[in-house]
Amino acid sequence: MTPDISGRYRTAAFSASPGPSSLSIRNRRRGPVLVVLSIVVGTLGWSGTVLTLPAAMILPLLWAKSPSRLVAAAVSGGYFLAASRGLPQGVATFYATDLWPGLLLWVMASACFITVHALLWTQHPGKGRLVRYLAAAVLMGVPPFGITGWAHPMTAAGVLFPGWGWCGLVATAASIAMMTSRNWPAAVIAMGGFWLWSAATWTEPSLPDGWKGVDLELGQSLGRESSLEHHRGQIATVRARAAEGSRFIVLPESALGFWTPTVARLWQEGLRGSDITVIAGAAVIEAAGYDNVMVAISADEARVLYRERMPVPVSMWQPWRAWTGQSGGARAHLFANPVVELDGAMIAPLICYEQLILWPALQSMLHFPDIVIATGNGWWTAGTSIVAIQQASAIAWAKLFNRPLVTAFNT
Repeated sequence: MTPDISGRYRTAAFSASPGPSSLSIRNRRRGPVLVVLSIVVGTLGWSGTVLTLPAAMILPLLWAKSPSRLVAAAVSGGYFLAASRGLPQGVATFYATDLWPGLLLWVMASACFITVHALLWTQHPGKGRLVRYLAAAVLMGVPPFGITGWAHPMTAAGVLFPGWGWCGLVATAASIAMMTSRNWPAAVIAMGGFWLWSAATWTEPSLPDGWKGVDLELGQSLGRESSLEHHRGQIATVRARAAEGSRFIVLPESALGFWTPTVARLWQEGLRGSDITVIAGAAVIEAAGYDNVMVAISADEARVLYRERMPVPVSMWQPWRAWTGQSGGARAHLFANPVVELDGAMIAPLICYEQLILWPALQSMLHFPDIVIATGNGWWTAGTSIVAIQQASAIAWAKLFNRPLVTAFNT
């Protein structure tokens, strides 16, 4: 009997000995798969095609399914780096092959995104996980983290729920919250249904009567060329477009270069005898730095219409200069002038970088604008999808709140 008993003991001891469990093996395999999927989601969602934006809403599911905080960080990083993949190349072009500013901004922005999502991750399912992801979404939507809150899944609201306005935004928030719960299959099916319906019935935002956006292909000379011939050529372009029946002509960011009394008088004189109003990008130089602005010019008036709330960090907005007593760099007006008035219409302006982040568009929509104007100077993004992503984001916000959209970009 003893051998049998000892044999049974030995068998029990062997079966209880430590070793890799099937659960831990599955977890180890799951991590790399989730990271690869996050890269696919980031690439597809932010391809520059507006109808692919809802793919970004898969991120909360991948985050929630992460078996550890480390994997959640890797999933967040894979998504964010894939979504913003064009930035280093674009900034290197902007700085004439100096890759470091672009890499610095890329690393800083991804570090913010990864840190927020990693710290708020939890392995415990339920309401706590749902609330934690919504907290991450809010943090990445408003300053300070929202300053680099690119590729926000909430941008997809305009594709899933066009015309729903704030109700559509709430529905999108509820959908991404459900993606982190046990009910995620129902959320996927529901969002897939709305996505298919939207794609089947999709139309571009309307263009307001009498308005025209002018895209230019002047490369890096736009904003740097200040000759009389250059301005006269721009005025001729405006008059030609106005002859097609438009009264309000929108030109891209930086179209007028430095805004000075001389430039203002030149344009007013060029518009003399017409009822044309030009909205164009310019830079206002001051002792402490400069403002990236939109100006409104007619034969009777020339004024600064809008001062950019959030210029591009690092390349334009350099707050450390003020901290160290230096001057220079673009000023950020964060929550100022979310809407501006022109000829009785309330306008929501979005310049370049503001189209990539959440709060400028939402802050403007709180004031019920009549028109959205989105401009940019994207010559430095050649070979990337950055301008297409900006345009897709502007279209999504205009569609969500059912507002006419005017765009003008330089490439």
